[in-house]
Amino acid sequence: MTDILAIHWHVDPVIFNIGPLALRWYSVLFVSGFIIGWFIFKSFFRKEDIPEKLLDPLLYTLLIATIVGARLGHCLFYQPDYYLGSWQGFLEIFMPWKGGLASHGGAIALLLAMWWYSAHYGKKYDFDYLWIMDRLVITVCFAGALIRLGNLFNSEIYGDVTNLPWGVVFDLRGETLPKHPTQLYEALSYSILGFGLLWAYNHRLDRLKRGEIFGIFLIVLFGMRFLIEFIKEPQVGFEETMALNMGQILSIPFVVAGILLLIWSIFKGKPARAIHPAKTKPEPTHYAKPLNK
Repeated sequence: MTDILAIHWHVDPVIFNIGPLALRWYSVLFVSGFIIGWFIFKSFFRKEDIPEKLLDPLLYTLLIATIVGARLGHCLFYQPDYYLGSWQGFLEIFMPWKGGLASHGGAIALLLAMWWYSAHYGKKYDFDYLWIMDRLVITVCFAGALIRLGNLFNSEIYGDVTNLPWGVVFDLRGETLPKHPTQLYEALSYSILGFGLLWAYNHRLDRLKRGEIFGIFLIVLFGMRFLIEFIKEPQVGFEETMALNMGQILSIPFVVAGILLLIWSIFKGKPARAIHPAKTKPEPTHYAKPLNK
């Protein structure tokens, strides 16, 4: 196999250093996803008359849940023997800067965190769990795409050997043969899904049922993740003997949940748009009193 047409990737994952501290491309792209999501959510809240003061607690909740969930997901799903097998390994669970985040763990944590957020704020401001999830998943698409670009800058989570002209030789990992740039495959699929869902929100909101966007997201995103995993290199050693790797096994429940949610929402779901009962009540009709004669 020749790598004449391959792209040699040797970009430094560190942008610059300040003393012992290093600013990495991954960190910048990770944080950028939350910033972009904040502005997208701001437009959602304005369009549906939800107070913008709820944006800050939403951002903090998402940030904490994503980091904690993704870190625990990596430690428990991919390397439980190491992280639970010794005191040193256990302490490293609390050191995400040493590497190791799993998107499935982050997804589970986000589901739980948004359950708390909607229970805490939703009743007062006229939204529920599915309302917040329908909008959150749109921002997750773009954040996920940026995170996968961060993986590209880290020269990690790439695919098997390929002879396609866009194969990438990851020089910093000591690779000499072109590999599938699966980070770009995922980033592109997440971006297309995000723009598609955003179009549906902007142009078909009044026709959608609550939970439809969330259901489509689960089916498409985790369906694509399942398929792309077939050409990924194993992330950990035990995956080498598995018919389906851990990423695929964890994706299946999300796809099934998306199918069930989509069917339920179409037939049983409430309108997707936020409904404010106090503002939709008909104005009282005042009749002029007859004059006394």
